[in-house]
Amino acid sequence: MLLLLLLLLLLLLLLLLQLLILLLLLLLPLLLILLLLLLLLLLLMLLLLLLLQLLLLLLLLQLLILLLLLLLLLLPLLLMLMLLLLMLLLLLRQLLLLLQQLLLLLLLLLLLMLLLMLLLLLFLLLLQLLLLLKQLLILILLLLLLLLLQLLLLLLLLLILLLLMLLLLLLLQLLLLLLLQQLLILLLLLLLLLLLLLLLILMLLLMLLLQLLLLLQQLLLILLLLLLLMLLP
Repeated sequence: MLLLLLLLLLLLLLLLLQLLILLLLLLLPLLLILLLLLLLLLLLMLLLLLLLQLLLLLLLLQLLILLLLLLLLLLPLLLMLMLLLLMLLLLLRQLLLLLQQLLLLLLLLLLLMLLLMLLLLLFLLLLQLLLLLKQLLILILLLLLLLLLQLLLLLLLLLILLLLMLLLLLLLQLLLLLLLQQLLILLLLLLLLLLLLLLLILMLLLMLLLQLLLLLQQLLLILLLLLLLMLLP
C-alpha cells in the first residue's frame, strides 16, 4: 500500500511537471512573437534613419548648389562694379586731359595776345597749379577707392570660406550622430537574436523533459499494474 501511495504521488508530481512545462511551452511562442515584433520595429527604425540620412544629404547638396549660385551671381556683379569704376577712371582721365589741353591753349593765346600782362600770366599759372593739385588729389582718391574695393572683396571671400567651413563641421557632426544611432540599433538587434536563440534552446529542452516524464509515467503505471497483480489473490 505504501508503494502504491508513493507511486501515486510520483504520478501526481509528474503530471504537475507536465502541466508546468506545457504552460512554459505556451508562453515561449508568445515571447518569440514579441521579440519578432521588436525586431520588426528596429528594422523600421533603421529604415527611417536611412531615409533621414538621404534627406539630409539632399538638403546639403541643395545648400551647396545655392551657395555656388550665389557666388556665381556675386562674381559678375563685382566684375561689373570693377568695370564701371575703370570706365569712370578712364572718363575722368580723358576729362582731365581735355582740361589740360584747353588750359594750354588758353595759356598760349594769352601769351601771344598779352605778353605785357605779367600779372595775369602769374594768376593763370597759379590756377594751373591748383588744377594739377586737384587732379593729383582725384587720382589719389580713386586709387584709395580701388584699394578699398579690393579689401572688401578679400573680406567677402574670407567670410564665404568661413561659412563653408562651418557647414562642413555641422555635416560631420550630423554624420557622427547618425552613425552612433545605427550602432546602438544593431547592438539591440544582436541582443534580441541571442534571446531568440536562448528561447528556442529552452523549448527544445522542455520538449525533451516532457518526453522523459511521459516515459517515466508509463513505467510507473506498468509498475502499479504489476503490484496490483501481485496483490490480487
